[in-house]
Amino acid sequence: MDFVLLFVFLAATGALSGLIAGLLGIGGGVVLVPALYYVFEFLGYESDRLMQVCVATSGGTIIFNSARSVLMHHRRDAVDWSVLKRWGPAISLGALAGVVGAASLRSANLSVIFGVIGMVIGLYMLISRPHWKLSDTMPGRVLASAYGLVIGFFSAMMGIGGGSFGVPAMTLYGMPVQKAVATSSGFGLLISVPSFAGFLIAGWGLPGLPPYTIGFVNLPALVVIVAISMTTVSLGVRLAHYLPAAMLKRIFAVFISLLALNMLTKGLVALSM
Repeated sequence: MDFVLLFVFLAATGALSGLIAGLLGIGGGVVLVPALYYVFEFLGYESDRLMQVCVATSGGTIIFNSARSVLMHHRRDAVDWSVLKRWGPAISLGALAGVVGAASLRSANLSVIFGVIGMVIGLYMLISRPHWKLSDTMPGRVLASAYGLVIGFFSAMMGIGGGSFGVPAMTLYGMPVQKAVATSSGFGLLISVPSFAGFLIAGWGLPGLPPYTIGFVNLPALVVIVAISMTTVSLGVRLAHYLPAAMLKRIFAVFISLLALNMLTKGLVALSM
């Protein structure tokens, strides 16, 4: 019965993560990281590296969700490939640095860091207005590289797609939110591939992790979630192109804020014990 419940829970989580990946361009990690943590806690696994398993497994699913999402957005001519080319190398480099950070810090510290930053991003998306811009043109290569390093680092560290940080950054430079969401799905692919490889290496041979975990990646959870989420990404992409921009921004802000509050609360409770 526990196995059946686990499968149903992971399948439901995968379906929702795929929908969010297509809708918001954030790879579904906004749902997966806390959901996986609750699943492993329910099964009785306690480890100082449990959060790393959740982050790494979430990152693995983002490879598939982001690839499908960016392809479907591209078919609608919504992806800005020039931005991906300019920001991409720094994003991937930042992702590798994020893996090193995630592997070396306590789970509670990771939760607090993301919680604070996530709440700031969520608040910005809720209260920002279209006329809030730093420029009407995208930044040059040097500044784009700086943004890419930051986006890759924090996204890989928390097992989420690049849209959590990339969408606000791009909209500040005048990019429409739908186009920013579509382009950020490409960020997720640039982040998840190097970080997935990094987490496989960083957690190799560590004791006390859930069964069938290679490195920090739990294979059963990865397979179930990917199999289900791939079927719902297309629905999210279609919704992203039909919902009004203001509504899409509010949806994005609510999800980021909820995740950030959850992570912040967990981190502060753990640090106080």
